[in-house]
Amino acid sequence: MSLKENILRLKKEKNAVILAHYYQTPEIQDVADYVGDSLGLSQKAAETNADMIVFAGVHFMAETAKILNPNKMVVLPDLNAGCSLADSCPPDAFKVFKEQHPNHKVITYINCSAEIKAMSDIVCTSSNALKIVESVPKETPIIFAPDKNLGHYISKVSGRDLVLWNGACIVHEAFSIDKLLKLFQENPGSKIIAHPESEAHILDVANYIGSTAGMINYVKAHPKEKYIVATEAGILHKMQQEVPNTLLIPAPAQENNTCACSECAFMKVNTLQKLYDCLLNESPKIEVPETIRKQALIPIERMLELSK
Repeated sequence: MSLKENILRLKKEKNAVILAHYYQTPEIQDVADYVGDSLGLSQKAAETNADMIVFAGVHFMAETAKILNPNKMVVLPDLNAGCSLADSCPPDAFKVFKEQHPNHKVITYINCSAEIKAMSDIVCTSSNALKIVESVPKETPIIFAPDKNLGHYISKVSGRDLVLWNGACIVHEAFSIDKLLKLFQENPGSKIIAHPESEAHILDVANYIGSTAGMINYVKAHPKEKYIVATEAGILHKMQQEVPNTLLIPAPAQENNTCACSECAFMKVNTLQKLYDCLLNESPKIEVPETIRKQALIPIERMLELSK
């Protein structure tokens, strides 16, 4: 049997569900039960009847699934699948930051650790960040963490003055504006679509700004255009499946790399072999201390309720 066939066999035997992020490799996306963005993945994790959740993504995503499913087994193909954005917000430093801004509502982007979520009033994703911010009364001051670029963008479109934590995603800060504009000139009539974790100068030239799911839906609604896509290049696999006859070009990164795009090394740590191994061995398991889990669950459930 092939690796893929063995994965599907084990998944059935163990009543497991495979959840994968758009930034995973194509072969992992193709064996997943569901491929989506952070909001969709959280919703699927909350409603699954599976005994075992195999999370093909990064650590904070699997952690969120465990917070929502304390009695289910949650495994991650490789514990080294971390997140530069989550790492940019250490809990001890954020605790001090929060204490410096009393009486503020704390909204945290889901790309953070369970400890940060436990210090939050409500969690958001790029799909619902604007809606979450606008749900807070205008007279109530807000801390938004950890992504400063997403925070700047939400502040701009909402008109709210947000207190921002100085964190960022290295993948979305890797785009070269000079190379992007050159690529745009070389592809007349193309449209630039960008994820709001990108820097302001990238967002300023974008025709559409949205979450990974939002970008896919936008392209599906306008399939006759050609697009330069400014987010992690893994999204192109699912996007191209949705619009097979549409030209999709990854936005160029500053560094000279083999794909001439921006890739997340953490996302690409997971492989099909590791996915099989973690299903077979039921390891590595994700565990969250119960006190942290209970505190982190509250802001996540608030987000899910507001996102219905």
